[in-house]
Amino acid sequence: MKVVDDKNKNLFQAVKMIKEAGKSADLVILPEMFNCPYDIEKFPKYAEESDNSSTLSEVSRAAKKAGVYLVAGSIPEREEKHVYNSSFFFNLQGEIIGSYRKMHLFDIDVPGEISFKESGTLTAGDQLTVVETDLGKIGICICYDLRFPELLRLMTLQGAQLIVVPGAFNLTTGPVHWEPLIRVRAVDNQVYMAAASPARDETASYVTYGHSMVADPWGNILAKAGSLEEIVYAEIDLSYLEKVREDLPLLRNRRTDLYQLEQIK
Repeated sequence: MKVVDDKNKNLFQAVKMIKEAGKSADLVILPEMFNCPYDIEKFPKYAEESDNSSTLSEVSRAAKKAGVYLVAGSIPEREEKHVYNSSFFFNLQGEIIGSYRKMHLFDIDVPGEISFKESGTLTAGDQLTVVETDLGKIGICICYDLRFPELLRLMTLQGAQLIVVPGAFNLTTGPVHWEPLIRVRAVDNQVYMAAASPARDETASYVTYGHSMVADPWGNILAKAGSLEEIVYAEIDLSYLEKVREDLPLLRNRRTDLYQLEQIK
């Protein structure tokens, strides 16, 4: 969806697209910062407390009405003096059954291309999220998190079969890294990957790449959007996931006698 500098317009569009997607889908995914421009100065201004959030109330009602599970992309979430980049997972009754705060903040400086520092206004999260649903086990990470294979492997070891990535790559990194990262994380972990981006707005201070997509555990792209606003659909087949893991037993062949990965907190 296209995100503009008007929360009410963003919520209207999000609800509209949830309703439309819900006609065919069991799970709907919104993009990163779907109610707020991707702008570090805007994050604190748009931030809401999770237990008193007009944004979450609106999309909760939309999910319940559509009868879908919903990963509500992410929003700026305020808790006391902190603002987090947070995703909320709703069940068919519109209840929050999981949440995730972006763990790796996007602080980069590519000379002559792009400079961005999320840590200027955001605080990093510190908890993994894997949610058990009737559709399977679903993990959540956000955008820059995708670049850290340890995080996605930990979610896989906790049983994730689908990893959802609300993300907003830019025109410097997006064309070269977005699709390869999604496909290789699917292959490395033998999971489905579903990544949802805001549509491109050339007039925004931060121009997103777009190209929301879904990849299967073999690395095939099942569905892919362009740069503009649209809804794409893909079917998740957990029996195929099990077949891939049986045919190419990467997870079973790890040398845990030589190396291990553990969650400290």
